[in-house]
Order: sequence, then structure tokens, then C-alpha cells
Amino acid sequence: MILMYIHLPVSHEIHNYIMLFISAPAFIYTGYPIFRAGFISLKNFNLNMDVMYSLGMGVAFLASLLGTLGIFPPEFNFYESAVFLATFLTLGRYLEERARSQTSSSIEKLIKLQPDTALLLKDGQEIEIPVKEIRKGDILKVKPGDRIPTDGEVLSGESYVDESMITGESMPNIKRKGDKIIGGTINTHSVITFRAEKVGAETLLARIIGLVEKAQISRPPIQRLADRVVTYFIPVILVIAALTFLYHYRLQGSTALFALSSFIGVLVVACPCALGLATPTAVTVGIGRGAELGILIKNGEVLETADRISTVLFDKTGTITEGKPAVTDILTYGRGERELMEWVGGIEKNSSHPLSIAIMKKTEEMNISIKDCLSFSDFPGRGVWGKIEDKEIIVGNRTLMREKGITIDENIEKDISYLEETAKTPVIAAIGGEIRGIIAVADQIRPSAVETVKELKKMGLKIMMISGDNPKTAETVAGLAGIDEVMAQVLPDRKAEKVKELQEKGAIVAFVGDGINDAPALAQADIGIAMGSGTDIALDSGDIVLVKSDLADVPNALYLSKKVMQRIKQNLFWAFAYNTALIPIAGGFLYPLISFKPEWAGFAMAMSSITVVSLSLLLKNYTPRFGNWKSR
Repeated sequence: MILMYIHLPVSHEIHNYIMLFISAPAFIYTGYPIFRAGFISLKNFNLNMDVMYSLGMGVAFLASLLGTLGIFPPEFNFYESAVFLATFLTLGRYLEERARSQTSSSIEKLIKLQPDTALLLKDGQEIEIPVKEIRKGDILKVKPGDRIPTDGEVLSGESYVDESMITGESMPNIKRKGDKIIGGTINTHSVITFRAEKVGAETLLARIIGLVEKAQISRPPIQRLADRVVTYFIPVILVIAALTFLYHYRLQGSTALFALSSFIGVLVVACPCALGLATPTAVTVGIGRGAELGILIKNGEVLETADRISTVLFDKTGTITEGKPAVTDILTYGRGERELMEWVGGIEKNSSHPLSIAIMKKTEEMNISIKDCLSFSDFPGRGVWGKIEDKEIIVGNRTLMREKGITIDENIEKDISYLEETAKTPVIAAIGGEIRGIIAVADQIRPSAVETVKELKKMGLKIMMISGDNPKTAETVAGLAGIDEVMAQVLPDRKAEKVKELQEKGAIVAFVGDGINDAPALAQADIGIAMGSGTDIALDSGDIVLVKSDLADVPNALYLSKKVMQRIKQNLFWAFAYNTALIPIAGGFLYPLISFKPEWAGFAMAMSSITVVSLSLLLKNYTPRFGNWKSR
């Protein structure tokens, strides 16, 4: 570069040979990877950025070499431009890779949660082993302050465990015998021993890391659009560069030196490297930031779809409500409470339905010895049937009673209606063909439900709720949450059909469920948002998983998606507009007002790529606008 401005007291010819001698090693060293990539692309009939850059650099160096050998005039000296073009591209790619490596910091943080070693209890001895050597069934010990090495079940001891890095819950949770613990969380209080149940890639933390890694390399549809634009953009630029040379050399009568310099400048400045970076960098950073905040987004396509959501459909139990129903009232007709619960408990012990679990918990609290069930049948969404001793026992809702020919008299109907109007679910119990009691079960709505619904309405979204409960109970719960439209008495296997009906009417639907019996509806929806504190079922069934199971994260997930898509669009606009706007300057069309050497065109191209990556990195500091995020 110095020799271009401080000319040696030698002839042009000797000066050019000195320039060739100095520049050739640097040009070959920095340019070889670029030319190699360009050659491979051409061999595969793929016109890409490496081809354009190789052409610009190659023309600059070849023209200089021909000038040195006397084939072109000696003024054809672009050695410093050729070297600087290769240098700027290499420097730009280095800075770009350095910036992009920061986008994976969320993965690194998750990986750091995994401890290196564990204390294995074997034959009365404590043996320190690498975590990768843990096997299912191993008995492990965790001291206070240590990270839990893998997922398992507590066998002995009692301690508080900090699960904030997984669930986002700031307060440690008490863990006792029989409780599940998650690998990577911190034992804060006292010694516990536990049995390893999931190891290696099966652990919750490993699965979360895998989901985030897979999502970060996914490509939303808008990226495919950018790829198609590039395939047409590059041939157009090649034509523009050729026409620029002809315009200056033939029509304007400029020197071949100036025309060639303009040709190289157009090739280099229009290189659409930034277009290829605009989407993947924003997706990587956005999904990584979501993982840090407890919002797991499964792939880039989800981001684009979430940006277009028009309707949010909430499941009731376990989503709008806590999912932990409890018995509130026991009404009896001709039998005492304890006797009724003995018969009902004998049937309900065979069911895993949340209402059955609530009833069984009540029998335990009342210290009731339940009767043995001789036969049992489950009727999903309606109730259960069975035989105890010589009596037929039916426990369920009105629908099941009608199916079994059980008559509900006027007084009992009034009791049922009253319970429904107070947001309680009446479980009707018939013994020997007659209704002998009603067990009322209530499930409290989540504390954040009301504010979440308000926020979603502010976003202009239509909010609905779906439930298998009777209309009165469902409408009461919906009313408490501020939801206006309700679909009631929808059996679990028909929820997906209801989602499809909304889609056929033109709605873009986000279904929010707890991931337990909502898998078909979550799959049918345009976006399935699963609650579930990172359970296996939630991880498998949702497009977005809210690790903390906080309803406030529903609008936050949508806000994050909109922000990432906004940044992608900004990046694409910047990348395309920036390169296109500089074509007239690099092509010499504003000369002599503005002079733009080929090396500065290379510098401008590199800066456009770095700018796009830097804009994407700003997403690392994104904080959702809704809810309390200070503890995260």
C-alpha cells in the first residue's frame, strides 16, 4: 500500500515486479480459501458470494499481472486492491464468526449446568465417577451446594433444590423421598441420595439443549425467500458489472483502467453476503434468548407463524386453572359422607383423571378405608363405571348418567346447577341405580390468567377457551379469566377437531395446553404452546414449551417471535438496500464527485455483514414487556 503512494525511483515495469513479489505471497495465502470455495461452487453450478468475490479479486490480480508482463499497459496495477479485497473479506468473516459464536452463549450456559462428576454409592463406599459413566438405577449422593448430576427420584434425605435455571422459579423447592429431581439443578440445604432414572441424552437438560441446538439451525420460510432472491441477484449483478465496464470504456471513452476498476468495484460491493446472514443470526440469537428466559422454541418456522397468530385457544384444566383440583363439597342423598366416599373411592382409585385424583386425596384426608372394586370401565370425558360387591357404581357427569339410564330429579338438578354457577365441577355418584351423592371439585385459576388474557386482547388477538366441563362451569371459569368465547363439553379426542374448524374459517390458531391429554390439539394448531414445567410430554408435544408453566409467557413468547421477525426483516432490508445503494458509487457513476476504489468496496461489503450480525446480537439483551422478569 505504501509503494502505491510513495513511488520508488525506478521504472513502471520494475516497480510492478516489486509489487508482484511483495503482494503474491499475501494474496495467495489470504485468497486461496476464497478461490477454493468459489471453484467448488462453480463446479456444482452454484453462483454464490464466493464466486463473485473470487471473480473480483481474480480480475484485479490478473489484470495487474498482465500489466507487469507488458500485455496490458503498466498502469494496470491493482495489486494492493487484490490483497486488500482478500484481507477485508477474511477480516469480515473473522469478525462475523466471532460475533456469531456469541449467539450460542445460551447453549454454553445450559451445558455449564451439567456437572462433571457424581458421587456413586456402591457397597457402602462413596466413589467419584464422571457423569457420563452414570447408569440407570445407580444410587447417587449429592452434598449441599453441589449440582445434581442427572434426573432421578429421591430415596433419602430432605433438602431444598434451586431449580431456577430450568423452571425459572426463583424460590428453591423442598424435595423429599419419592420426589423427582432434575439434573443440573443445585442442592442447597442438606445431603440427599437418589436413584438415577434418566442419564445422558435422556435427561431433561440434555433434551432442552438438543431442542435449542436443533431450533437454532432451522430455517424459517423467509430465509428460503432470501435464498431465492440471492440466486437471481448474483447473475443480475454480473450483468450490471459487465455493462458498467462497457459503458465507461465504450460509451464514455474512459480509460480501460477506470472501466476495469469500476467493474471490480460493482462485483465486490454488491456481494450479498449479508443476505445470507440476516435470517440465521437473528434466529440463533432469538431462540437462544428464549431458552434463557424459559421459552423453548422448537424451530425457526414457529417464529414466523407465531408472528401471524390471530386466535389463541386455551385449554381449561391445567392451563387456565392450576390443574390441581380439590374436593370442596360433599352432598349426600340417603347415605352419610363416609359411606359415600367408601363406595366412590373404590371405583375412582382405578382412574388417573385429575378429578379422580382429587377424590382419592379427599378419602386419604378423611382416613377412609375404600371398598374393593370387582370390575371397572373408563368413559373418557364422562366418568367411570364399576361393580363393588353386588352393586353397580357410576361416577361422572350428566351425560354418563343419561347413557346409563340414571334419572336426575329436580332437587338434585338444582344442587348441580348451583355448584356449576360457583365454578365447581359436580361429580355425580350413583349406587345401585340411584343418585346417592354429589362430590364438588374446584380448580383455582392461575394467578396470571386475568392479566395474560388482557395482554393478548391488547395485541388484537381473539381469545377462546375449550373444556370438557359442562357449559356453566366452563363459562364461569372463562368469565373469571376474562375470556368471552367458550367451547364446553368437548371430549379430549375432539379438541383437535375444534382447532381444525377454526382454521377452516381462516384463523391462525395458537393452542395452549398442558401437554398431557392435549397432544392432538397441540399438533393440529398452527402453533402448539405447551405448559408443563419442562415435562417429557410437554417437550414432545409443543412447538413452544413454557418451562416455567407461567401463563404470562404466552404473550411473551409471541412478543419474542414478533421481535425476532422484525429484526430479520430489518436485516434483510439493510443487507439488500445497503449493497444495492452502493452499486452506482462503486461503478464510478458519481465520479469525479465520489471516487470509490475496489478495496473500499470490499471494506463496505464486509461492514454490511458485520452490521447485520451486530443487529442480531442486540436480541441477546431483549427483555419481554409483560410480566415480572426481574427474577430471571
